[in-house]
Amino acid sequence: MPLSRNRLAAASLIAAGVLFFLYPALRPWADESTAAGAVHAMSSPWWAATHLFAMIGFILVPLALLHVDHTAAVIMWVGAGLTLPYYGAEDFALNTIAAKVADGQQLDLLNLAQSIRYHPTAITTFGVGLVLLAVGAVWAAVAVWRAGAPRRFSGVLFGAGFALFLPQFFVGEAGRIGHGLLMAVGCGWLAVALWRAPSAPVRRSRHTRPDRFVPDPAV
Repeated sequence: MPLSRNRLAAASLIAAGVLFFLYPALRPWADESTAAGAVHAMSSPWWAATHLFAMIGFILVPLALLHVDHTAAVIMWVGAGLTLPYYGAEDFALNTIAAKVADGQQLDLLNLAQSIRYHPTAITTFGVGLVLLAVGAVWAAVAVWRAGAPRRFSGVLFGAGFALFLPQFFVGEAGRIGHGLLMAVGCGWLAVALWRAPSAPVRRSRHTRPDRFVPDPAV
């Protein structure tokens, strides 16, 4: 029997949660304020891989939220669209430059990294994107809460994880890995609720809507 849309959404959330945890857990950590530390971290293949993990997570979550709340999904799609270009530069541009420095080319990695990371337009769209991702996640958490018990709390950690996505950049390695764990638990808990939720009735008409998160009929 094919999976329902709710369960496909749950699978997307589980995958996103795992990727959001692996992002800080496997990311190479070093003192990036020093040339040696920046080269060590940014030239690593794991730098490119783990940042890509986060980018895939940002794509998967709005897809899943189409079956929770359409408004939340749209808000998070816009947020992801504004966030991903910055992640692309952080991932591929810095990795390429650092690899060239590691190969002996005379480039000022620290200055180039500073210029890429703090380009006015880039940092602005990145910040706005993360705020919109947080708004969309909280919106989804409220929609799940309104769906009622027994799984009304299942969106709380999901919303909290995205609300803390921007602040977590200002804490150290342990804090960021802890945030990755929060993201994994939050996405996983919401995924379980979606997996167990009954699908909305399907009406055979041109107005048929996809499966949505609905309250447990036993409540």
